[in-house]
Amino acid sequence: MISIHDVVSAVGPAVFELVVPGESRPVDDVFLAEPGAAALGAPGDLVLAIGAGGDLGTLVDRCADAGAVGLVLRESAARHEAASTAAQARGLPLVALRDAVAWAHVVWLLRAVIDRALGPAAPTAGDAGVHNDLFGLADTVAAIADAPVTVEDNRSRVLAYSSGQGATDPARLSTIVGRRVPPELVAHFRALGVFRRLARSNEPFLIPAGPDLGRPRLVVPVRAGEEWLGSLWLVVEEIPAPAVLHELRNAASVLALHLLRLRAQAEVERRGTAEALREVLRRPTADPALALGEPPWRVALLTGQPSGRDVEHDVELWLATFRRHGWVRPHAVDLDGVVVALVAEKGVRESWPSLRRIVEETHRDDPGIRALAGRPASTVAALASSRADAFELLAVQTRLGAATAYEDAWPVLTLHRAVSAVEGELHGGGLEGPVALLHQHDRAHGTRYVSTLRAFLARPGDPRRAAMDLHVHPNTLRHRMRRLTELVDVPLDEPGHRLALQLQLEAALRAEL
Repeated sequence: MISIHDVVSAVGPAVFELVVPGESRPVDDVFLAEPGAAALGAPGDLVLAIGAGGDLGTLVDRCADAGAVGLVLRESAARHEAASTAAQARGLPLVALRDAVAWAHVVWLLRAVIDRALGPAAPTAGDAGVHNDLFGLADTVAAIADAPVTVEDNRSRVLAYSSGQGATDPARLSTIVGRRVPPELVAHFRALGVFRRLARSNEPFLIPAGPDLGRPRLVVPVRAGEEWLGSLWLVVEEIPAPAVLHELRNAASVLALHLLRLRAQAEVERRGTAEALREVLRRPTADPALALGEPPWRVALLTGQPSGRDVEHDVELWLATFRRHGWVRPHAVDLDGVVVALVAEKGVRESWPSLRRIVEETHRDDPGIRALAGRPASTVAALASSRADAFELLAVQTRLGAATAYEDAWPVLTLHRAVSAVEGELHGGGLEGPVALLHQHDRAHGTRYVSTLRAFLARPGDPRRAAMDLHVHPNTLRHRMRRLTELVDVPLDEPGHRLALQLQLEAALRAEL
């Protein structure tokens, strides 16, 4: 199932704008409401009000009474005060359809999104149909212009290409084989201002031949409203005749719809994968609805905020980072306010050693970035323990390295657990024993016996280093320790007493912080 809010996000801002959020409920189907229609669909339907006019407030009330999960109107109608006021009162999501988008096109897009959500493996809903359409469109454009064609998205990834490869060059062949434009060509196009022009213009333009490019290219931008989605690239010698350019613009409009559908389906799949990952991490089952690969796995927390914004945006940045490092199917999601990744122990690119390298590289530029991984999990059920391990490391992350596995942090964790137990005494009424007496003396007389004892115990058998930590002379340290032992009777030569003192000192320090 997919919610109305997810539908709007998946289709994208080039088509939809959520005017009134309302209550987000699952969408079961799409219902076309013709002007004057008596029926407004069944409960769970998303109502598309074609040619809506008259009393918009009554239309909203009727949709709400019928159990609709949302109402789609043209922009002017959706922003009408009567419609928005009624939608807010009834908690009904109100969606504005961009004026440039035809109703037939939006129905096609919505069917693709809802079908993908209802049955991700269904051939009619899968990406294969869209990709086949793209290859067919590339062949059609090649026939119109009598030139080889490639279809690219706005990241210079090749989505399809025409079957005729007679008149081509090495640059085109390497682009097709690599499924994306080679880096040297991308740099060449960026220097020529090609991407700036694609992002701002609707008009086809010619890129001259060059040492890296080979033969000239005609580039046709593909846009949906103000949004640049991709482009058509044709190997030509000169700009075609006006009639051909007109047909190419029409083809670009058709291609825009295909790219919107492809993006919408990818967004639905991404959201479904994220929800399945959350389910596995929160309630591990024996049969997860997610391809995890071969065990063992690790649950890793990615701390710090690379975006400086919200955790959902941080997830997007981490996913983009993983893809830049060649990860094909990275698993990362926001969980309990933290970015959580699921990685293999070893053997594949999406593994803990690879994540460690990525984070250590990022940590050099931003010391706040860390990866904290739980112990390996050999079964799906064991992922719960790995997640608990990772969250336990979160409490001591400032004492750990850039990328730390649970089994490597045992000294810090052991101390943390022991100190946490001692901290309970503080909350229960205060510490008892020598440390409490020294604290009282320091507060009453302005002495520094607590910090002196802490430095002395931290440097066993090395009073000079302890004195350096305190920025005092070693004789001053020795004098303080003599006075200290006169105030409290504690055998500092006993290991058990020394350990107990250190735990109480650490707990007291945390309480002060």
